[in-house]
Amino acid sequence: MKRFEKHIFICENQRPDGHPRGCCYSKGGAELREILKEKVKKAGLNTKVRVNSAGCLDACEHGPVMVVYPEQIWYGGVKKSDLDEIFEDHIIKQTPVDRLKIKDPKFNRES
Repeated sequence: MKRFEKHIFICENQRPDGHPRGCCYSKGGAELREILKEKVKKAGLNTKVRVNSAGCLDACEHGPVMVVYPEQIWYGGVKKSDLDEIFEDHIIKQTPVDRLKIKDPKFNRES
């Protein structure tokens, strides 16, 4: 029996100001995690869906970044305004949000 049906990792890696790759923390990663955790909790899904912070996911140029397992769907450039859509479409309806997927094939393979 699986512990969680979905596991969402949101990058919160911190780098010094001016680092050439930037960091998801300064782009709002921590705030995104808190908001998504609250959505999961309010929907009563906290025993089925886990939202965690992650260190560097090595997709800095796409930040802030999140990845949803078991589907291995990588989202990049996520904003607070995108979280309702990700939650409703991907987490609830099981339909990934194509417009937010990282287009690089090493992150998301098209079926």
